[in-house]
Amino acid sequence: MERTPVSLAPILLFTYKRLETLEKTVQSLQQNELSSGSELFIFSDGAKTDEDVSSVHKVREYLKSISGFKSVHIFETRQNKGLANSIIEGVTQVINEYGKVIVLEDDLLTSPNFLLYMNQALNFYERNSKIFSVAGYSYNVPLLRKNWQKDYYVTYRTSSWGWGSWKERWNSIDWDVKGFDEFINDPKEIKRFLLLGRDVNRLLKNQMTGKMDSWAIRMCFSQFKQNKLTIYPKVSKIQNIGFMPGATHTVRGKRFRTILDTGDQNKFLFDEDIVVDDKLLRKIDSLRSILRRIIDR
Repeated sequence: MERTPVSLAPILLFTYKRLETLEKTVQSLQQNELSSGSELFIFSDGAKTDEDVSSVHKVREYLKSISGFKSVHIFETRQNKGLANSIIEGVTQVINEYGKVIVLEDDLLTSPNFLLYMNQALNFYERNSKIFSVAGYSYNVPLLRKNWQKDYYVTYRTSSWGWGSWKERWNSIDWDVKGFDEFINDPKEIKRFLLLGRDVNRLLKNQMTGKMDSWAIRMCFSQFKQNKLTIYPKVSKIQNIGFMPGATHTVRGKRFRTILDTGDQNKFLFDEDIVVDDKLLRKIDSLRSILRRIIDR
């Protein structure tokens, strides 16, 4: 595999009102080796309340100063779409033109080799229909730190913290979650769905009853229905810095904090033959236990 991929996926960055974390996200992305050759598409959501107008304005002033990429495209909306609609519409717009994308939100630090890893994985698995997406984030579990030999591992669940996918996979997602009523009354299907994580059934119910508006759980459900997989890095290329008061969607999450890759690896090895390690998935899922959620409060 070549060090520099033949075609670089465009980067999509979704932002709202948090200038402090946005600046850190952009600065870390600028330090990536492939940033100067990558197109950056920024989607700035409109203010939800009058109190947010000033913060959104400051964000948009900063966006005008961003450089260090092949090109920077900025899309601003007057109305507040919310994160779910912003991502669904923004990703659809770009992925239908470019065929693949790398997606970030404004509270994610990237390692210097994030774009190398993401582009190499996207190129390697583009024709492998079993792979639904590529994750930049990785969980902080001892098994990965001590004994894991490969550059990657596989799960049944997509990640919403720095990820990439391809046009045909993205366009296969059922955002209306048709068949939910049939699914929720099928104990065998629910049990199989819980292989993605013990929290997914609760999240899907909250989505379908209007208690939350999440693009991610709907993407996870479509991946589950299609029996597809996600590639994760052994060492995380993403660190979420959004665990703070004022965050729209992320205010807790100590158990999901991870160690950001600080190494200089620039070539990543992947395999066509995919093997899911059930022991590793159990270790990861333990982070979502009720006890860990209570401790995290």
